[in-house]
Amino acid sequence: MTNLLKETEAYIKRIDKTPEDIKWIGSYSGKYACTWSQFKELADFEYDCGYGSQKVALDLVIVFTDGSWLDRHEYDGSEWWSFNEVPAMCNPSKVIDRLTKHECMWASLETLHEEE
Repeated sequence: MTNLLKETEAYIKRIDKTPEDIKWIGSYSGKYACTWSQFKELADFEYDCGYGSQKVALDLVIVFTDGSWLDRHEYDGSEWWSFNEVPAMCNPSKVIDRLTKHECMWASLETLHEEE
């Protein structure tokens, strides 16, 4: 069993953030939101984060003042936080001339544009 609040606090600390760095907490769409204080009350419960069924809302996000965010991920009922940073664009960047390639599965833009 895992306590969602303790899991969240530990994860925030692990990524060198503090509750003071939080801009807002809510749904990915932004339609629902709460403060850190409200979240602490709501998240102070035990749940089984292992395989089985999802317990915590999958669209839950914690957005930080620097634009980075945490979101929930799930695989076969196993749940966890994932940290996302705003991507930076290189200067200069290379032009995208394709988004797919014949018979190329699970490719990234970089592998699609490698010199042949």
